[in-house]
Amino acid sequence: MTSDFVIKNKKGTITLLVLVFSSIMILLFGGMVGFIFVQHRAQVKKIDKEKSLQIAEAGLDYYKWFLSHYPGDLQDGTGLPGPYEHEYYDPEGGAIGKFSLEVTALSQCGTISSINIISTGWTYDSPNIKKTLIGRYARPSLAKYVFVSDTNVWWGVGETLNGISHNNGGIHMDGEHNSLVTSAKTTWNCTSAFGCSGTQVKPGIFGNGGNPVLWQFPVEPIDFVGISANLLQMKNAAQSFGIYLPKSTAIKPSGKGYYVHFKNDGTFDVDIVTNVNGKTIQNKIFHQTYTLPASCGLVFFEDNVWVDGIVKGKQTVVSANLIDAGVDTDVVLHDSIEYTTKDGSDGLLLIAEKNMVIPSYSPDILKMEGIYVAQTGQFYRPFYNSNVRSKIEIYGSIISKGQEITTWWGGSGVVSGYITTERMSDSKLMYNPPPMTPYADDEYMFIKWEEEN
Repeated sequence: MTSDFVIKNKKGTITLLVLVFSSIMILLFGGMVGFIFVQHRAQVKKIDKEKSLQIAEAGLDYYKWFLSHYPGDLQDGTGLPGPYEHEYYDPEGGAIGKFSLEVTALSQCGTISSINIISTGWTYDSPNIKKTLIGRYARPSLAKYVFVSDTNVWWGVGETLNGISHNNGGIHMDGEHNSLVTSAKTTWNCTSAFGCSGTQVKPGIFGNGGNPVLWQFPVEPIDFVGISANLLQMKNAAQSFGIYLPKSTAIKPSGKGYYVHFKNDGTFDVDIVTNVNGKTIQNKIFHQTYTLPASCGLVFFEDNVWVDGIVKGKQTVVSANLIDAGVDTDVVLHDSIEYTTKDGSDGLLLIAEKNMVIPSYSPDILKMEGIYVAQTGQFYRPFYNSNVRSKIEIYGSIISKGQEITTWWGGSGVVSGYITTERMSDSKLMYNPPPMTPYADDEYMFIKWEEEN
């Protein structure tokens, strides 16, 4: 009796264990299948997200291509408001999804300064999984360079370039630099005006200063016509959107030009200059205090201009006479010009139709912050006998059609002008410059690329 009971009990125990382990295996297998299924779905979702992101990126690339063929067209060639949808094709599988584009422009003074493109992509398999990319498309402004000239130049001892510089002519480099120095010349005729004894044939760049590793020549010349400001366009924009002042004689018959004094509250005072001795103001009469419109910080003077002060915000000042044939205007740097801050929110573009002149009474330490353009003439300080100053500090860009001169050398060293000149480019203005700043080149590029959360 006892033996039979034990045997039967063992059989029951084995059956129970089989059921328990079978149940456990079924649960484990079911869990594993569920885990694999969840992982598969997650992987598919991840792949669909990646595909959607790639499709959205293709949308940005497409509109970059479109703008290179149709500059300024913000309506995808349709003439209609967006958004604009396009199918995306897999070369091996046909159409697999779409991207949708929203295109808007940032404008100043009625002209496009940059273009924002929002591209959203999705697949046909998972239309609810969408990815959005935001791109900003723009061209680099002249703030790309610390210096550009259309002729030969001699950088002397005591001159420092912190930023890219370019000359269409040859370069005698005795100064210092920390970035590229480029010349469009293979060789050139260096004369005594550029520190050579007599006339000598020299390489595009030569000298005892700087770092020859950063010298590049010959390179493609910069088309000064291409980078020159369109003065008539600027005048029209100032009359339509900004501030325009006519020849000073139209306001005061004895007018010789305008004196502009920037103030740290964003406004500027304008005086009418009524008497001058060379470049020195002898008498002036207050005219008006101006505040530039937020949508167009541009003021156009149809006359000579004297400028100084503290600049707040982005402002453009143009001096040009487009009325009288053969009469070109100058800008005189009456005193230092500085920003309230160097975080990129302040910026000045100052354009002279002809020359940008530093007068004899300039301060011992002259500070110049901004982009300074001598459109058809030169940026220079004339020779004033025994008139020597200590230092110019330039934060920004000098664009001079002709030879730039701030220092005059003699047998005993500097005999007129500034002993030391320090230059540093303002990279913050390269893609966010003052209104209507000319471009360094015509190539658009993305300056912003980010994924929307």
